This record gives sequence, C-alpha cells and structure tokens, in this order.
Amino acid sequence: MKTGKVKFFNESKGYGFIVVDETNSEVFVHHSGLAEKVRENDRVEFEVIDGKKGQNDVNVRKIES
Repeated sequence: MKTGKVKFFNESKGYGFIVVDETNSEVFVHHSGLAEKVRENDRVEFEVIDGKKGQNDVNVRKIES
C-alpha cells in the first residue's frame, strides 16, 4: 500500500487528487475508489491502478498522521 495526503476532494463532483508520499506526484481519485469519506489534508493509504484515462487511486482509507 502507498501512503499520501489528500490535496483536493470535491464531494459534490465525486473526485479529487492525492499526493503520493514516495514520489510527490498527484494521482486522481474517484469516489468509487474510496473505502470511507476523505477530506483535504487527510493522511491516507491506497493502491494505484491503471484506469481508462491514467492512474487512479483505489481502496483509499484514512490513517493516523
């Protein structure tokens, strides 16, 4: 599992971006990839998969800071 921080998440549109700790890159997250609700600045763990339009985060769960 990778770890990172939620940079942005728009609940009404159902998507956002997570900054990956390891690479400092941003990866797209769709609400369907969330295991629980997230907000900006939440620390999370997740898996990265290849989606139709690039990489997506899935199985996103909050972790302690």
